[in-house]
Amino acid sequence: MVDTSRIEWLNYHHLLYFYLVVREGGIVPAAKALRLSHSTVSGQLRVLEDALGVALFDRSGRRLVPTEDGHVVYRYATEIFGLGREMVQVLRGHAIERPALRIGTSSALPKLVCVELLEPALALGLRLSVEEDRFDRLVARLVTHELDVILTDAPLAAGSGARAFNHPLGESEVGVFAVPKLARALRRGFPGSLHRAPMVLPTTDATLRRLVDPWLERNALEPVIVAESSDSALAKAFAAAGHGSLVAPLVISEHLAARYGLRLVGKARGLRERFYAVSAERRVKAPGVAAICAGARTRLFAP
Repeated sequence: MVDTSRIEWLNYHHLLYFYLVVREGGIVPAAKALRLSHSTVSGQLRVLEDALGVALFDRSGRRLVPTEDGHVVYRYATEIFGLGREMVQVLRGHAIERPALRIGTSSALPKLVCVELLEPALALGLRLSVEEDRFDRLVARLVTHELDVILTDAPLAAGSGARAFNHPLGESEVGVFAVPKLARALRRGFPGSLHRAPMVLPTTDATLRRLVDPWLERNALEPVIVAESSDSALAKAFAAAGHGSLVAPLVISEHLAARYGLRLVGKARGLRERFYAVSAERRVKAPGVAAICAGARTRLFAP
């Protein structure tokens, strides 16, 4: 028997009114959809705010704009009512779609790291919607809540003006990798062996490239850059074809060996690539994002 004395009851009718006000873009269209008066919907929103103990809307001119807490409640309301629709579909024998987690990634983020980071979200049964774009465009979509999280190796800069927050996931040492024959040759005298040797690098705007260039300079190394790519998967394909060595985080060493046949030449000592989740939440509350952060810290980047 369920002990109802410990359950905090939520008025789901009020939550539905709030959900429709945000989804429809205001009290007037929401009231029309609900076939209720504007004053009734407005009054029930105030009751919901009192029950939750937070303000759900700010007023911008004549428009109601969800607060940060309002966006959190809306995200949960979307999942709650989505689950309700899913339940009805299951009972009627219809095919269902799992709830989606909307993720943004930059092309420079290693795809293998991205897959590892997303494993905990998949384990929750979430349907992942992953989009790749420039970091500034992803941030613009994050602050308008078109994305739930951005996975990146570059934190949002302080003073950017965007209402978004960095959540460090962990870091990895960086190594140089190559196909077996080239790796054997480059291990002799590494890292000096990289001088005048063929190399595949990220483009100059990539975070990893900004780490590697000073390291090469400190070691007086001038490799022959045979290819530069903003796409980490394409760079790995070049290296797998034997066109040159590749720099990559050590955390994906096993995947590089299994999928691309690349072997570790040596560690780029002193280099560490850091990874972040960027979200609109100061404290991560969304279950999928929380699972990604926890999985990264306890599993992927665990000491």
